[in-house]
Amino acid sequence: MSTNWRISSFNGALLACYFIPTWAIIAFRIVEAPVRGLFERPNVSAAFYLGDQLQWGAAGLIRVAWFIALGRLMVVAFFALFLVLLCRPKIRIAGGANEALSIALGLGSLISFALMLMASRVGETEALRLHATELLMMLGTGIIMLVLPPASAPAAVDVPAEPLPLQEPQLLNNG
Repeated sequence: MSTNWRISSFNGALLACYFIPTWAIIAFRIVEAPVRGLFERPNVSAAFYLGDQLQWGAAGLIRVAWFIALGRLMVVAFFALFLVLLCRPKIRIAGGANEALSIALGLGSLISFALMLMASRVGETEALRLHATELLMMLGTGIIMLVLPPASAPAAVDVPAEPLPLQEPQLLNNG
C-alpha cells in the first residue's frame, strides 16, 4: 500500500467522487430544460427566492438557472482536474493538486452557501438540509487542508561529486 497519500488528498478524492456525478447531473438537467431543472429539489430554493421574494420574471429565472448550471459545471471541472492531477504520484506527493481542489471547494462552498441561505429564507427544509450537508462536507475538507502542514520536498541525497582529474603541474622553462 502506498503511504504517500495525504488525508486532504484522500478526502478530496472522496468529495470529487460525490460532487462530479451529482452536480453534473443537476447542471445537465438545467441545460436540458432550464425552468424544469431550476424547480427540481437542488435548485428550487433559488427559484422560489428569486421568483417570490424578488419578483423576477421568467427570463431572469432562466438566466439564473444557466448561471447555476455554469457554476456547478465549473466546480465539476475543477474536481475532475484535481483527480487527474492526483493520479500522478510526483504531483500528489508535492501537493500540486491542492490548487484545483481549493478552487473547487471555494466555488462549491459559495454556491452551496448562497443556495442554503435562499432555502432558509423561503422555508424549503429539504433543500436546506441538502445544501447545508454539501457545505459542511466542503468546509471540512478545507479545514483539513488548512490544518495539515504543507508537503515538504523530498530531501536531496548527498552524493559526492566526481573528483576532478588531476593536472600535472607545469614547470617553467627558462631557456
